[in-house]
Amino acid sequence: MGTEGARVLLERAGRLTLQTGNLLNWGCLRKKCPATPSEEVRDCIQKTVTEWSSKIGQDQNQETLEVLECTVAQALEKINPEERDELKVSAKLFIVGSNSSSIRDAVDLACSALGVAQLDSVIIAPPPVEDGTNLSLEYLQPYWKELENLVQNKKIVAIGTSDLDKTLLEQLYLWAQVKPSSNQVNLASCCVMPPDLTAFAKECDIQLLTHNDPKELLCEASFQEALQESIQNVKANEWIPLWLLRYSVIVKSRGIIKSKGYIIQAKRNAS
Repeated sequence: MGTEGARVLLERAGRLTLQTGNLLNWGCLRKKCPATPSEEVRDCIQKTVTEWSSKIGQDQNQETLEVLECTVAQALEKINPEERDELKVSAKLFIVGSNSSSIRDAVDLACSALGVAQLDSVIIAPPPVEDGTNLSLEYLQPYWKELENLVQNKKIVAIGTSDLDKTLLEQLYLWAQVKPSSNQVNLASCCVMPPDLTAFAKECDIQLLTHNDPKELLCEASFQEALQESIQNVKANEWIPLWLLRYSVIVKSRGIIKSKGYIIQAKRNAS
């Protein structure tokens, strides 16, 4: 993962990894800025792959059956070790496939891409459940245990959750060895913080944050369309996203975002 810039890696036998560089330096990716987080992700994928594809010849493109590695000019900005104490590196992880081992992969790739030993905070979005099934503590436990291991191994400082109601947040808090430090609430579905959630969070010193992410930030169809529209000779329908991590680097003293980007991993289901 040492290549500078936004990068896509397609391996015929297994995985695709996409890194988008500093979105703040990119500015608007189209004539107007994306209206939603989902549009932003799709535009980042499309811009990264399109820009790389335009720089290579058709013959070279046809040779990328085993490995496809794409870079763009806008570099992924590695953090200067001398500035590390002045910055907060936070991430939100969206698990698409129900596999808790994806958490370690995502954190390792984020640390490598940004040139840091650990992330200051990681919030996990609720992993997908089957239709008709409610999210439960039992379902969350394998994911939280993986996060706890990363905290114990000093890869993450603090861990948090997203979209948990008071009942489930309390169950997680009472069970967990490493307590959640934050919980995000989607104000699109909740105009005011629920009083019971607010009271419990205050009692247990859990920070309540807000967000506007949809339940499915990157759907399979949108991911495949972005690949198909951006590069030739790729059987986009064979690629399925596994997880998506959005990171931000914040200047502590000024409270401003220095850089922001996405890391996405997918697998290839070849027939």
